[in-house]
Amino acid sequence: MSRVLIVARNTFREAVRDRVLYNLVFFALLMIASAVIVGQVSMDIETIVMVSLGLSAISLIGLLIAVFTGVGLVSKEIDKRTLHAVLARPLRRWEFLLGKFTGLVLTLTVNTAAMAAGLFLAMWSVKHSLVRGDAVALVAVYFILLKLMLVVALAMMFSCFTSPLLAILFTGGLYVAGLFVAQLRSLQLTQMSAHTQKFFSILSYLLPNFENYDVMGAAAHGRAISRSLVLHNTLYTALYCAIVLSVAAVIFSRKDLK
Repeated sequence: MSRVLIVARNTFREAVRDRVLYNLVFFALLMIASAVIVGQVSMDIETIVMVSLGLSAISLIGLLIAVFTGVGLVSKEIDKRTLHAVLARPLRRWEFLLGKFTGLVLTLTVNTAAMAAGLFLAMWSVKHSLVRGDAVALVAVYFILLKLMLVVALAMMFSCFTSPLLAILFTGGLYVAGLFVAQLRSLQLTQMSAHTQKFFSILSYLLPNFENYDVMGAAAHGRAISRSLVLHNTLYTALYCAIVLSVAAVIFSRKDLK
């Protein structure tokens, strides 16, 4: 575990030095600030507009960081030939992957927290107070972070056996498909055979269900989010990430690095 933490710490330091992350976070905070202006123009719905645009900005910027940085965690080390020197030390390949994953998740946590602070600061500047119902936005931010963790795991898995461009396309495609899991489960067309419908039903349970993380509407309107959903999404993310990272570790352990 100490070796994993060392890799995680170095990954976090490298990400902190990357000015692109700062630019993306600044862009997200700029979008949140623009939401304040739009909210003031739209009478009586300023909070809804602000929370919706703010959470959308946090999600979008987080996805960009998770996909592009997640893919580069492994491929960049291979291209620069620095991975050979790292693995020459008493460090297993799965420890390297887990450390990289932990480091990027820590980076995303810090960035997401900074953007969430910007969102609540914008809400306070408009309303001059924060009520208990505004805490629902924190749950929405937490769900966004869970979603980003899953995206990072998928991006790392794809980067273990394909090129960075294809890994980005695969991760993005899987993310989009995961947004329509509920539609796949309820898909019943007369022109489809029973075997085809069963295939889509099985596929819907294999795909990552990103739809469960979308509570922006509830957060914007101040509706409470059940504790069972919070527990379900937390356990689901932990289990799915464990499976994906295990598959990535198996693939990476068999990868020829020459």
